[in-house]
This record gives sequence, structure tokens and C-alpha cells, in this order.
Amino acid sequence: MVQARRGWYPFYDEKPPTGMAMAELRETDTAAGGNEAAAFAPGQPLSAALLYRRCDPAELPFAVCSELEEAPGPIGQERAVEALEFAVRMRRRGYNVYALGASGSGRHDLIADLLRHKAATEPAPPDWCYVNNFADPQQPHRLQLPPGRGMRLSAAMKQLVEELAATLPAAFERDDYRARREVIDHQFKQRSEQAFGTLQQRAEGKQITLLRTPTGLALAPKRGSKVLTPEMFEELPPAEREQVQREIEGIQNELEAIMRQVPQWEREHRDAVRDLTRETTGFAIAHLMEELRTGYSDLPVVAEYLNAVERDIEENVDNFLAPLAQQASVPVPGPLEAAIEDAKFRRYQVNVIVDNGGQRGAPVVYEDNPTHQTLVGRVEHMARFGALVTDFNLLAPGALHRANGGYLILDAPKLLAGNYGWASLKRALNSGEIRIETLEQLMSVASTVSLSAEPIPLNVKVVLLGPPALYYLLSAHDEEFAELFKIAADFDDRVERSPETTLLYARLICGVGRREKLRPLDRDAVARVIEQASRHSGDADKLSTSMRAFVDLLQESDQLAADAHKEIIGEAEVQSAIDAQIRRGDRIYRRMQEEIGRKTIRIETDGEQVGQVNGLSVISLGALSFGTPSRITAQVRLGRGEVVDIEREVELGGPLHSKGVLILGGFLGGRFGKTRPLSLNATLVFEQSYGGVEGDSASAAELFALLSALADAPIKQYFAVTGSVDQRGQIQAIGGVNEKIEGFFDACRIAGSTGGHGVIIPASNVKHLMLRRDVVAAATEGRFAIFAIDTVDQGMELLTGVPAGTPDRDGQYPAGTINQRVAARLDALTAKALELTRNASAAEPRQ
Repeated sequence: MVQARRGWYPFYDEKPPTGMAMAELRETDTAAGGNEAAAFAPGQPLSAALLYRRCDPAELPFAVCSELEEAPGPIGQERAVEALEFAVRMRRRGYNVYALGASGSGRHDLIADLLRHKAATEPAPPDWCYVNNFADPQQPHRLQLPPGRGMRLSAAMKQLVEELAATLPAAFERDDYRARREVIDHQFKQRSEQAFGTLQQRAEGKQITLLRTPTGLALAPKRGSKVLTPEMFEELPPAEREQVQREIEGIQNELEAIMRQVPQWEREHRDAVRDLTRETTGFAIAHLMEELRTGYSDLPVVAEYLNAVERDIEENVDNFLAPLAQQASVPVPGPLEAAIEDAKFRRYQVNVIVDNGGQRGAPVVYEDNPTHQTLVGRVEHMARFGALVTDFNLLAPGALHRANGGYLILDAPKLLAGNYGWASLKRALNSGEIRIETLEQLMSVASTVSLSAEPIPLNVKVVLLGPPALYYLLSAHDEEFAELFKIAADFDDRVERSPETTLLYARLICGVGRREKLRPLDRDAVARVIEQASRHSGDADKLSTSMRAFVDLLQESDQLAADAHKEIIGEAEVQSAIDAQIRRGDRIYRRMQEEIGRKTIRIETDGEQVGQVNGLSVISLGALSFGTPSRITAQVRLGRGEVVDIEREVELGGPLHSKGVLILGGFLGGRFGKTRPLSLNATLVFEQSYGGVEGDSASAAELFALLSALADAPIKQYFAVTGSVDQRGQIQAIGGVNEKIEGFFDACRIAGSTGGHGVIIPASNVKHLMLRRDVVAAATEGRFAIFAIDTVDQGMELLTGVPAGTPDRDGQYPAGTINQRVAARLDALTAKALELTRNASAAEPRQ
């Protein structure tokens, strides 16, 4: 009942037997040879050998585990390893991996080790850089370079800028440049002066002077050396005035023609200066650029970039010539000047977003926070003059960039919970490229200008780690998932327990101890850890592969050995670590056991009761699970053949529990209702149950209570029952059998019972028994017993001491048997129902 996750550790009311008692227990186990070696008969208590499969330290070929070599690989994960190895070899699109398995199984370390081993044999991927697009700075260009050459190019560009800052000012200070510049300036000045001088001479010959005024050039008549005023000009004869006016207009036209030519002369002057500047710049930087090109002559993309750099330097050489403070007519603050100077030369930097210079083999990257920005990168910003600005230098890489050319490991739950991480990963894998963009760009809601960097080709193998439920959910509801993650690596949570795997487990313990720098374990301690691994798996013939609990136990045992000033971890330290883990989490369990002892929770452990049986359930709290008994009662009365589950009626019963109760009706109908109608109404309830009830592991106990009520046969209350039942009366296996048995054992002890108690379990659960040693010791001494049954009849005989009875050819059961008494009760109920029906019909008035 209440099927929960099996806990790793058992519960103890007292310390387990030690010394001679433990030795005697081991001798008993060894003589029996394990759970499969000893047989059992229905109705007889199970032998101690069947209650706990011990790992015999004498069979371990070492004294201390440090004598062993480490295990060659994971234990029992051949299927998952084969899938991973195939996916690594498969270099086609979509063959990424989803590694499904239980949490704490050690998948991450196993996968990382396997991928690193494979990656070490592969070449290192190239470097990736972003550089300025001088034609459109909003769309930076990508550069692909061999490993390590990206940082060298970045350093070379920084050195180039530093050298140009010294070389170019010197080049423009040389005498040859000054002389050629003076020639160009003189030619422009000479042309202008010659044109205006010629015009001046013609004007002078016509008694017209050319005046320079604040508003420009002006023409005025003169006589001799004296310029005529407007009043003097008006005093001239009309004919003379008209002649002067015509001559002024002619000179004015010539002046305008010259003025129209001045912008062209200035343009020619600027072009000449620009050509001189380019020539001087080109000559000054030629050897530097050629030296730089020589180092990257094997990379055409770099050569093309360097050509663009050279053209831009020639166009913007003024940035290298005079500091801002010398150009400005007013003082410039130092921080502002530094920011402007930095902005001038950022355009020539190289942003190396992936540097594989120190990489040996392909990269293996684990991203523990897989969101949009941490996967595909981000566009950063910086404050400049009161605003946020960005450029190609502020493009930051993501995990896909770092893992490009190698392997990327992600946690699937974190990926789906992350900020658009799953959508961004699928988009990158589908397109085969990494595109750095903001979330606003991704969602098409960007309202500001941002960068649109050239995408980088993607070649990566992605491994997702997650629970099986998430894998099946994605497979069913995400159409792209099956196309992108074609390989499922299914990690098993347990392995077969055999001499070979036992030794491998011992070697695994040795390896963990070395990696975690723990004290070595002696053979008794190793044997105890292996036994706990079997307990954790919920099967005496299996070993758990849960590495988390396994490593935790070793680390805590090491600390206890350190506290005791021991150099070797012994069995006592391992057992003490187990006990301490239990004590840290069993407060609720102890409180429930205390209330059973105080009779607050009523559990009958002595005497006999009709229609009442002790059922068993499992409650899971965090990492611990524990069993607890519950009184199940049944009442029978005249009715219409219904078995009513009170838990279901009040909506406290889950669907599996309700199914189990409905099966009881099928059993009654199949066994007793073939020749008669069932005229009963039965109610079943978990007494003092105030929470939800789920699972069908109490269906056998409910059936026993119901049969007891029908047959009026008392059930021995010093038994507890667990198991599910089918419609044919076969008892079926359930989960948490160890916790349930131990829960009833503790309840009997705290209630003051002196012995003779026991638990009835399905025969198919015997192979799962790995009981606490105090329970095994009590069974060995005859104070407690576990019985295994296959059928309902076997269980009723144990619980009531009355034979169940086998039907004869006519379907009749022997007198006094349980089945005969049930059939007789049902016949009596049917007869009573018929009698009431006839009486009711007779009492109706005739028409």
C-alpha cells in the first residue's frame, strides 16, 4: 500500500547484533547459500537464510580494498555504453543522445569520462573570431583560424595599432611630406591668386576696383586712386554712369565665373592632399602590413580582412595623427579623451570568442545553466557618454561556441526550465549554425539597433541527461525531439548480483576511495557496502547502481573512521554511517511508532478479531521510506452484491487502490457467485487513516478481512499481511516488502509483544528480502516469522487456523472450512433477500 520509492537504508529500533550474534547469523546464511539456495513451503516460516542474502567476506580475494585495481568501467551499463559509443561514431545530423536513468546513478561522470576518452583522439577544433565589418559595422564578420592562431592575430593587431600610432605621425612630420604638401598648397593658392589677379588688372584698366568686405568681394568705380562714393557716382553724367555700370556688370560676371571655379579648385586640392596622405600612409604602413600578411598567407580570409584594415587606415589616418586635446580648441577632460581615443582603435581589434590554442583534442563542455544566452552567446553593452553602446568586441560566446567541434553535456530538466534554452538549442541544431542574438531579436520585439553578427557553423554532439519520464514526454509531444535526439542511452538502476559483479563492485569501491581520497576499506566493510547495495536495489539478487548514495555512504564511513583515529574503514564504521543516516531522517517514523506504543494509533498485535486484519503500507519521506501497519476492517450486511471502498467514497483512495478493491468483487463473484446471486453489501476501510491511500498492495489483506467477516472466522492479530490479489485468488508481488516487514516488527516490539508474531508476504517477494539483522535474528530465535503464500486459501488458513477447503465435483466445500462457511453465509443472505422480496410482493395491493 502507498507504493513509494524504496529507501536505501533500513530502520533500527536497536543496534544490530554484533560480535557472536552476527557471526552466528553469517554462519546460518553461509550454510543456506543465499536466497535462491534454500526452498520454502507454504504455511511454514521462512528460514533465516531466505531473509537476508549475505556477502561472505571470505569470498573476497583481498584484505584491504586498496589491493585491488579499479573497475575497468561502469558496472551493468553495457546497453547505455554501446548506445553512447555508437552515437559518438555516428557523424550524421540528428544523432545526439538522451541519457535516461535515475538520479544519482553516476551517468554524468560516466558520460563525461567516455566522451573525454573519445575526444582525446580527435583533432582540436579551429579558433573563431569576430572582426569589424568596415562596410557595415552592425554586421560583424566571422573568421575561422587554426587552433591557437586567433589569439596570435589578436595580439598582432594590437601591436599593429601601437606601431602605427608611432609610425604614422613620424611619416607626416618628414621633410619630403611637408615639401610635397607645401607644393600642393602653393599650387592651389597660386591658381586662386592668379585668377583674381588677372581679374583685378582688367578691372583696374576700366577704373573699377575689387574690394574685400566682411560680406565678401565687391566691385566699385574709382577715379584715379580714389574710390567713388555712391553720392559721387550719382553726380557723374548719365552716359558715363551707364558705361561704368556696364563695365561693372562685365567684371561681376567674370568674378562669378571665378567664384564658381573655386569649389572645384578646393576639391582638387583636397583630392591632391588625400592622394598624398594615402601615398604617405601606404608607404608608412606597407612594410608592417606586408609582414602581417606574410604570417597569414595561408589563410585567404585573414588576407582579405587585412586588406580591408589597410584601406580603412588609409581613409582614417587622422585618428593616428593628433590626440583630441591638440585638435580641440577647448580643454577636454582626461576620461573623455581616453574614451574617445579607445573608440578610435576598437575597430581594429580582434574578438577571439573561441580559443583552442591550449586544447588537446576535441572539447567536452558541461553547461550547468543552459539558457538562451549561455548556449548561443550574448551581446554585451557598455556605458558611453550617457548611453549604452555595443560593437563586435562585446560579442560573448556561449556553451555551443566552446563545445563546437566536440561534445556538449546538458541537464534536460534545467534546459527545459531555462530561459528559452530548449528553443535556442533546437534552432541551432536544426540550422547547423550558432547565431548570437538578443532575446528581443529572437522574439522579434527589438526596438533598438543591435548587432547582427555573421553566424558560425555548428558541429557538435549534444548529450542530454534526464529522467525517463521526461524522455517519454518529449518523444510524445515534441516533434523535433525525435529528429534531433535519435539515440537513447538507457542506464540501468541495478545489475545482477553474482560473484563476478560482486568483485567488480569491490573494485568500484576501491576506485571511488582513490578518487575521493578516502581511507581503504577492509573486506568486512566492503561486504557490508555490497549488502547495502543489494538492499537499495530492492532485490537480494541485484545490486544498485546508484552512485550518489554509494559515495555518500563511503564518505560518511571515512569520517567516522577519522573520528575514531583509524587508518582503515571497518564494518563497524559502515554500519554506524548507515545508522546515522537513518537517525537523521526517521523522526516521523519514530513518532508514529511511539503513538502505536501509546495506543494512540490502535494496532492489534494479540488476540483474534472477526473482519479485522493488519495491513502494511510504505510511506516515503525524502530519501527514506518506512513501513507502518494499519488496521483494515470489513463489515458485511444484506445488499445488492456491492463491495464498497470507503476510502474511495470519500475520495481518499487512488485509482490503483480502487482497482484492487474492485478486484475483490470479481473474486467473490468468480468463486461464490456462479450459481447464485450475491446479496451482500460489504464495506472496507483503513481505520485511523486521514490521508490519501494508493496502491493495490493491501488488496489481499482487504480480501482476508472480507472473507473473515463472511465466514465469521476470527483472524489472528499477531499477523500482518501484504500483497495484491487477482480475480482468481493468486497472491501477487508488491513493493517495499522489507520496509513493511520491519515496520510491523518494530510495532510489535514497541507494543510490548513477547513473540510469535509474523508477516505474510507473497511468495514472489521472497527473492526481494534483505531484512535488518535484528529482524533476522528474531526469526532465527523463533520470536518472529515471515510466511510466503501463493493463494488466498493459504493465507486464510494461516490467519484463521481453519482449512480453506477444496470444492468437490459438485462445487461443494467440506463442512466447517472457510470457503464452506462463506458460501453458507452468502446462501443465507440470498435466501433472506428472496424472502423479503416475496413478502414485499405479497404486501402490494392487487389491481
